This record gives sequence, structure tokens and C-alpha cells, in this order.
Amino acid sequence: MQRKRVVITGLGLITPIGCGIDTFWKAAVRGENGIRPLRNFDASEHRTKTGGEVLDFNADDYLSKSEQARMGRSSQFALAATKMALEDARIDLSQHDHSRIGISMGTTMGEPQILEQAIKIKYAANEAEKIPSTLPRQYPCASIPANIARYFSISGPHIMIPTACAAGNYAIGYAFDMIQLGKIDAAIAGGSDPFSGIAFTGFNRLLATTPDVARPFDKNRSGMAVSEGAGILFVEELDAAQKRNAPIYAEIRGYGLGCDAFKMTIPDPSGSGGIVALKRGLEHAEVSPESIDYICAHGTGTVENDKTETLIVKEVMGGRAKSISMSSIKSMIGHTMGAASAVEAAACALMLKHQIALPTINYNEPDPECDIDCIPNTARPMKLGTIISNAYAFAGNTSSLVLSALKG
Repeated sequence: MQRKRVVITGLGLITPIGCGIDTFWKAAVRGENGIRPLRNFDASEHRTKTGGEVLDFNADDYLSKSEQARMGRSSQFALAATKMALEDARIDLSQHDHSRIGISMGTTMGEPQILEQAIKIKYAANEAEKIPSTLPRQYPCASIPANIARYFSISGPHIMIPTACAAGNYAIGYAFDMIQLGKIDAAIAGGSDPFSGIAFTGFNRLLATTPDVARPFDKNRSGMAVSEGAGILFVEELDAAQKRNAPIYAEIRGYGLGCDAFKMTIPDPSGSGGIVALKRGLEHAEVSPESIDYICAHGTGTVENDKTETLIVKEVMGGRAKSISMSSIKSMIGHTMGAASAVEAAACALMLKHQIALPTINYNEPDPECDIDCIPNTARPMKLGTIISNAYAFAGNTSSLVLSALKG
């Protein structure tokens, strides 16, 4: 049986370099740096004091005060980005069977700011009874897709996949499968995470955060930047999209998942999990290494991650590894946790549309262990047909998503 073709027709983005598709894209092409001294989080007692905060998000632009009171920042991000994606897809939900639309979301922390707020209340009053009863109901990470479903009256299957920094790719892959299997006709898919004091403290304790900016693949890279944001894709069957003359950014060709089962916080130095995911992605998409024009790297800016990802690409791409264009947008927006690969998938869709590969900024000195073409500092117009987006996470979760410009 011929596989159903699945395409991306709408995008929504909340990032430290701008909210909205056009704002994000223009800033990304310019190579704008969204990693700054923290304003909304007190980092005075931490070793490092920079991160990626979304400073231009105004919840009033998307939600009523009563809606805002019902949910945390992660859900607010997700709902705002979903509104953007639906508008971008030119989709009128009233004309569709809501039971045939799915919601597939990824996250690392869920709604950590709710938990942090509750902890502050408890310790200030020295009793848990002072915590408002509304907070515990907002905290579970499943509340994010549930809030989207409630707001838009979507009654199809919805799921939260909390596979940390690879969660966006997992969520998009799940939506892709559900459409191909005929379980649903379309899906809202992506990831969302707000800035988390828990995550910032944890990565500081791991000595994994940069004191200034992220420098993926640079010899003097000094760590990742904890960030926040959301990326939402509206995905649907190609036939349905063409029937309603929807704008089509890209076709989802396939994806691959893996797990290196090595350590909780450190990737297997041999790259085993990433190699499995990348090979499976190519196989599932039915494309060869020779047909890949660009790779959107996980590229956190930590010593081990960038070195291991280089090894993975060399192992799978063979002789093309040093010449294939490969960049990290985390150099601009930091690590948005569970939103990261969803934001990167949206960025890849935009790259295919505009035929421009985004740069790795803050790149000054080549590292012999990361001897790749990382598109240093300046965006590059180029022919883009098929591209891959890698995402790796704690606990060894690995993923590779394959997108193509629509053909035939």
C-alpha cells in the first residue's frame, strides 16, 4: 500500500530572537544573538548569568486574562504558537471534524515555573497548605496539549512526549505516524518549554552552561545556554492540503529514533545512539546520504555534544561529512529544551521555503575535532532539497527528522 504523504502547512514560533514566523526568520538570517544577561530570572548566586529569555511575548495578544490564569507559561507559549500555525496554514477548524485532528507535543520540564512558584510559597509560609489549589492542576506536563485541546475544542487523540531535548522531533514523528496510519487527518505538533530555574541550576551544577554566548563547534566553546520558547507545526495529508490550496513548506519524509543507554547526562562517546537514529531516519525516509543537502545540528555548544555529533555525521555520511553544510541555530536562540527540535523543524521548513541555510554564529576558531562546514556566522543562500534535523537528549534519547521540498 502506498504511504500517505504528510506535509507541513503552518508554523508558529516563540523564541528569544522573536515571536512569529517573519520576526524569527529575519532575525535568524541576520544572525541575531538572543543569549543575553538574564532579566526575569535572578542568577546572582549562579556561576553563569546568561540565557535565552523570550522578551517580546505578551500573553494579552493571544489569551484573555481568565485563560492566562488557568495555565502556566509553557501552555501560554504553546497556545500562542498554535494560533500562529493555524492562521499560517489558513485552516478553518469549524470546517473540519475535530475528532480527526490530533495534538502531539513534546517538553522537557512541562510547567516548571508552576512548581517553582509553589515551592516559594511553601517555604515562605513553612506550610504546604498555603499553596493555592489551582497550582497543582496546572503543573502536570500533560496539561499543555490538554489546554490546546480545550481551547480549540479538539477531540482527537492528544499526547505529551517528555523525551527532553529530543521531544519535538518525537512529537512530530508521532503525528506523522498517526496521519500515515489513517488515525487522524491532521495534527498540531511541536514542543514548548518556559525558562526554568530548576534547569538553569541543574545545568550550572553540571558545569554545562556558558558564561556568555553559545559557540557550537568552535574550539573555545564553553557550554550551552538555557533558554525558552515554543515551536508548533500544523501537519496534514498532502491530498487534503492541495485540495484546499494550502501553503506547503515541506514534506515530512521520515524520522529515526535511538537510545545510546550510556549515561543520564553524557552522550556515548562513540555516538551509538545518534548513529542509529540518523541511519533509521534515512532508511525510513528512503533517501541516501548523498541526497542530503544540509543538516540542522543539535549543536548545543558543549564540548562533548558537538564532538560526538561530528563523529555521528562522519560515521553515517562518510566522505560527504566534511563538505555537507551543517549549522546550529542554538548559537542564536540557546537551548529551548523540549521546544528545541520543534523550533528547529520549523526553521528547517523556512530554510526549504527560502532556500537559505541559517548560520552558526559566534564561530571564531575551528576545532580539529569538529571539522565540519558549520556555515560560520553568515546565512548561506543555497539549493536545498532534502535536509535533516538532529536532536539528542538526556537519558540517551536520540532522533533525526528528514524533511524535503515538495516534489511531484
